[in-house]
Amino acid sequence: MRKFDTKVQHLKYKVLREVARLAWEGRLLENLIDIPKTIIPGKVATHRCCVYKERAILGERVKIAMGGDKEIENVIEVIDIACDECPVGGYEVTSACRGCLAHRCEDVCRFGALSFDRNHVAHIDKSKCKECGACAKVCPFTAIVGRKRPCQNACKVKAISMDENKAAKIDNDKCIQCGACVYQCPFGAISDKSYLVKVIDILKEGNPEGKDNPNKVYAILAPAISSQFSYARLGQVVSGLKTLGFHQVVEAALGADMVALAEAKELSEKGFLTSSCCPAFVKYIKTFQPQLTEFISHNPSPMVTLARFIKSTEPDSKVIFIGPCIAKKGEAQLDEVKPYVDAVMTFEELQALFDSRDIDIKELDDEELSGASYFGRIFARTGGLSEAAAQAMTEQGIDFEIKPMVCDGIEACKTALLKKSKGVLDANFIEGMACVGGCIGGAGCLTHGERNRTAVDNYGKSSDKESISSAVSSAE
Repeated sequence: MRKFDTKVQHLKYKVLREVARLAWEGRLLENLIDIPKTIIPGKVATHRCCVYKERAILGERVKIAMGGDKEIENVIEVIDIACDECPVGGYEVTSACRGCLAHRCEDVCRFGALSFDRNHVAHIDKSKCKECGACAKVCPFTAIVGRKRPCQNACKVKAISMDENKAAKIDNDKCIQCGACVYQCPFGAISDKSYLVKVIDILKEGNPEGKDNPNKVYAILAPAISSQFSYARLGQVVSGLKTLGFHQVVEAALGADMVALAEAKELSEKGFLTSSCCPAFVKYIKTFQPQLTEFISHNPSPMVTLARFIKSTEPDSKVIFIGPCIAKKGEAQLDEVKPYVDAVMTFEELQALFDSRDIDIKELDDEELSGASYFGRIFARTGGLSEAAAQAMTEQGIDFEIKPMVCDGIEACKTALLKKSKGVLDANFIEGMACVGGCIGGAGCLTHGERNRTAVDNYGKSSDKESISSAVSSAE
C-alpha cells in the first residue's frame, strides 16, 4: 500500500515513528543514540558514502524530530551534513557549445569569468561569475544554462541561498514557512521541526491511569484529511485518533464555516480584503508587501477560531491541530495563538504516531466525523474560501458582490498583491493559498496529486448540513 510519495518522506517517517515509540514508553532520552542503528541495523550504507555518515545524519534528524534547535525560531531547519550531494548550481557551459568565432558570451561578461580552451569551447570561472546570466542570454546555441538546486527552485520567495560550505542556508527573515523546500529536497536535508514528543506528553497527561478527571484532549482535523490515508476510510482515521487517547475529534471545517460568516460581513463593511486562513500567505504580505497589511482579514484562521471556541467551553482542555501545513506550526508559536492551540501535527506525523502504537487503522470500526458544511470542507482546496464567502453573504442577506482573485500558489499571490499595490487589481477579495492546489498541496501531506481535489469535493458533498449557518448553529 502507498503511504508516501517519496522515500525521503518514508525515511523521515521512520525517525518520527521510533522517536514516538520511545516517548510513549518513557525511554527516549536514554535511547537517543540507538535510534540511527535501529533504522540502519547493518553496516552497509543505503544512500551515503558510508554507514557512519548516514547514521550521523539520522542523529540530526532525530534532533529535529524532538523539536530541533530551540535557538532558531523558524520551524524549518537545514541539516548541514546532509546537504552535500546536490550540484552547486549556477551557470554552466554544456556540450552544445560549438566553439564559435563570435564569442558573444565573452564580450558580454563584465567580470572576466569566460575563457576558452584550445578548441574554443567556453568555460566559466565560478570564482569570478556573478550569476547575472548575461552570457546565457546572448549564446546563439543556448549552450549556457542556469541550474538551481531543487530547494532554490522550490522557494518562490528567494529565502534560500548557499553558505560558504555550499550547504543550503535559509534567510529566516524572508522564509514564509510554506515548506516547499522541505518537500522538494531530494535528500531530506531540509526538514520541519516536529512537536510529536509534546503531543505524546499531552496525551499521556490527559489520559493517565487512575486519574478521575483527566484533561480533555481535542484533535482539530483539517478537511484535507479526506484526500489522505487512502488505504483506509476517514471514519477509521477518526477511530484511530480516539484509540490514541483523544477525547474528541472535531472538523477544522467547522471553524472554516465560522470564518466564512464573519469574513463575509467584514468584506462587505470594508470593501476589500485579503484572506487570513493561510499563515504562509499572511506572512508573505507582512514581509514583502507590508503596506497591504491593513487589508488582511481580522478574522483568525479556522484552526484558531475553532480552538478558541473549544477553550471557551472547556478552559482546561488541550487542543492539537492535525493537517497538511508546516506553516501552521509557525502560526501556533504566535503570542495571540498560543493560548488556544497547544500543538500542531502534520499528516506525516500522524502516520508515525499511529504506527508507534501499532495501531492499524484499517482494522478499526468507523467513527463519524460530522459538523461542518460543504463550504467549510472545501476550504481545503483553491477557490473554496471564495465560494464559501459568497455563500455566507447569500445566507446572511448581505447585499455585496464579491469579486474574488483566487490565487493558486505563492507566485499567483505575489502577482495579485503587486496589482493591488499598483491599483490595477480588478477584484475586491484576494484568496491567498501559498501551496499550489491549496491545503491539499501542503508539504505535510502523505501524498499529493490531482485526485486530492476530487476527494475534498466529494467529502464536502457528503455533509449533512444544509448551510453554513446551520452548521455553526448546531455547534453553538
